[in-house]
Amino acid sequence: MSLVTARHADELARGIEMLGLDIEASTQHRLLDYLALLAKWNKAYNLTAVRDIDEMVSRHLLDSLSIVSLFETAGGKRWLDVGSGGGMPGVPLAILFPGKSLTLLDSNGKKTRFLTQVKLELKLDNLKVIHSRVEDFQPEMPFNGIVSRAFSSLEDFTNWTRHLGDTQTHWLAMKGVHPSDELAALPDDFRVEAEHALAVPGCQGQRHLLILRRIA
Repeated sequence: MSLVTARHADELARGIEMLGLDIEASTQHRLLDYLALLAKWNKAYNLTAVRDIDEMVSRHLLDSLSIVSLFETAGGKRWLDVGSGGGMPGVPLAILFPGKSLTLLDSNGKKTRFLTQVKLELKLDNLKVIHSRVEDFQPEMPFNGIVSRAFSSLEDFTNWTRHLGDTQTHWLAMKGVHPSDELAALPDDFRVEAEHALAVPGCQGQRHLLILRRIA
């Protein structure tokens, strides 16, 4: 019996509508399939601190989907999700955008094993899973975009991933409260291109997205 119920499906559909997104029913079903895997594996693998599946729709799925329009605007086909953990926002983005390539990077072997299982079970051919420390990862070419969700400070995020992008790359940092202190410590070769306050249906507290670029 699936851990995901009709109530979760309704909450997801309502949240998508509130976010102003148009996502086909079949794609919503795939998002719920991912949620079911996350809830199932979380019991043994401790993938997320959120233990209750009733909280996962808003705190994981809708939170990931809240950046969709900004992700689209940033453009580019090759994206990296750093410190992907249980796969947020990388897996939902890969489900929504089959034409884009999403690489999910994490140093935790249990988490990358889970992500590999997600790739296989959901048949996400556009998903690549890398088990590595971010500092040690050497891609063949720079990524068009690099996204992180609660991964580290902005200073560490940019310093650790500098070698993975170039001046054309967009860095998207998903944050809770506005990180004023972290912005003050941003390395000199990075600038803030845009800041957005996010409204995530069902989530309490502040959410922000910072879009950064590297200066030549």
